[in-house]
Amino acid sequence: MRILCLASLFLSFINSSFGQFSVPVGIGLSASTLGLGIQGVVGVTQKSHVRVGFNAFSYSDNFTKEGAHYAGKLRLRSFQATYDQFLWHSIHISGGLLAWNGDRGSFNTTIPGGQPFTLGSTSYYSSSANPVSGAGLVTFNEAAPIVLIGFGNLLPGSEKHFGYSVEAGVAFQGSPRVNLNLAGTACSDSAQTRCTNAASPSLQSSVLAEQTKLDTNLSFLQYYPIIAITLDYRF
Repeated sequence: MRILCLASLFLSFINSSFGQFSVPVGIGLSASTLGLGIQGVVGVTQKSHVRVGFNAFSYSDNFTKEGAHYAGKLRLRSFQATYDQFLWHSIHISGGLLAWNGDRGSFNTTIPGGQPFTLGSTSYYSSSANPVSGAGLVTFNEAAPIVLIGFGNLLPGSEKHFGYSVEAGVAFQGSPRVNLNLAGTACSDSAQTRCTNAASPSLQSSVLAEQTKLDTNLSFLQYYPIIAITLDYRF
C-alpha cells in the first residue's frame, strides 16, 4: 500500500508538471508470470507509451522425493522497462528490458542415513554416521531483453480513466546456472564400508556432473514465457 501511494504521488507530480503539454500518465497493477507488479505509464505519442515497473512473487514448498526431504523456494523479482507501439486500434507490440532480473530458485535437502541417491550418473548411499545434506541455487542473467504483443490501451481517451492490457511474449534471460553444495559423508556401498567426505575430489566431480545435468534439464527456461494482465488508472 505504501509503494502504491508513493507511485501515485510521483505520477501525479509528473502529470501536474507536464499538464500544460497534456502528457497522459497512469499507474497500473499487473498479474503475470513475472509476478505481481506495479507500473507507471507515460504517453510519448498518440500511438506509443513508455512503461516502468517492478514485479515480485514468492513461493515455498516442502516435499519428499526418493526418501530425500526438500525445502524449496521460488523468488521472482524484476524491474521492467517497456516501450509500447500501437499498430492498429488497441493492438500493440512492445520491446523492453528486465533491467534487473532477480529471479532465482533454491532448495535445501537432507538425505537420511542409508538412503541411496544419485549424483550425475554415480550412485551413493548417505552415511548413517554423517548423513548427506545439500543446498542448491538456480540463477539467471541479471538483465534480459523482452518482446511482447498485446491488446488493450493503458492510457485510454481523456474521457476515460481506466484502461487495461493483455499481453504475451518472452524474456530472453539466458540459460539458468545451477550451483550445488554438499556436506556430510557418502558411501559407494550399502554396507557403508567405502565412504568419503563430501569435500573429496571424487565426490566433487560427481557434484559437478550433477550441476551440468541440471543445467541441461533447465535450459528451456532461457526463453521465459510472459503472460500478463494489467489494469491502469489514468490521471
